[in-house]
Amino acid sequence: MAVTTQILRTYRHPRRVMRALIASNGADNRPEARGLVYLLLGCILIYIGQIPGLVSVADTVEGAAPRDARLAITFFAWVFIWPLIFYALAALSHLLARLMGGKGRGADARLALFWTVLTVSPLFLIRGLAEIAGNAAGIFAINILLATAFILIWAASLIEAETGKTQ
Repeated sequence: MAVTTQILRTYRHPRRVMRALIASNGADNRPEARGLVYLLLGCILIYIGQIPGLVSVADTVEGAAPRDARLAITFFAWVFIWPLIFYALAALSHLLARLMGGKGRGADARLALFWTVLTVSPLFLIRGLAEIAGNAAGIFAINILLATAFILIWAASLIEAETGKTQ
């Protein structure tokens, strides 16, 4: 099934989609590869969604970094720094789930977080469109939607990953 179709299905049935991803990941001889691809693709889409805001900052504002520097620094952060932070966050969530009786694998906990990052990344693209329009109320609403979607999808995916039913 196409990733885009799975992303749309995740908004309605996050546990069902995560169950299928874990099952297909368990049959793979490189279980980390798919998760890493999801994470990097999600981070790149998030970066693309931030470009309108980075470009719209006036170059004449005193103390503002040049446009090229803003774009390069943000790209570096989303492609190299944030993935490391997400790996640490996935490890921490897996350890906390283990303390609470979780039976899943670390690879599944990472997949749950990385899939969530990819799933919410289209909302960052929509947020970028709102930044182009200069709609502050729309940006605020999308930020609330982003945070809510991230928390709910990640929680449901992590619960599915840590139940250990597909192991």
